[in-house]
Amino acid sequence: MAKKVRTVVTLQIPAGAANPAPPVGTALGPHGINIMDFVKAYNEQTKNQTGQIIPAKITIFEDRSFTFVTKTPPASDLLRRAAGITKGSAKNLQVKAGKITAKQVREIAELKLPDLNTGNIEDAVRIIEGSARSMGIEVE
Repeated sequence: MAKKVRTVVTLQIPAGAANPAPPVGTALGPHGINIMDFVKAYNEQTKNQTGQIIPAKITIFEDRSFTFVTKTPPASDLLRRAAGITKGSAKNLQVKAGKITAKQVREIAELKLPDLNTGNIEDAVRIIEGSARSMGIEVE
């Protein structure tokens, strides 16, 4: 018999650097799960991706056990790294924050493909180009 799901929580945490302080503690504490168990498991699973933000989708069951799945880093994080900038432009149409090549966009799209709502690489490239445009990053 399958366990009954209590809730699903999604967190974006630096890889290999999760700790029981907020936001992890405040998101998981009210559901009664052992926060240190999650922190140790998350850090172990993401230790090879240190420095990136890795989203985790945590499924919490009625018996206070949990499972989690890590996702690919957010497109905005990958685009900022590729462009070498700290943040996107607040006025994306007037002020450009940086530039990236079409090859870099394709690499990001290939990395993000499992988490996007398409299976087609060309559609994924267009999705990433749209994210870049909204951040004020020019695609050459």
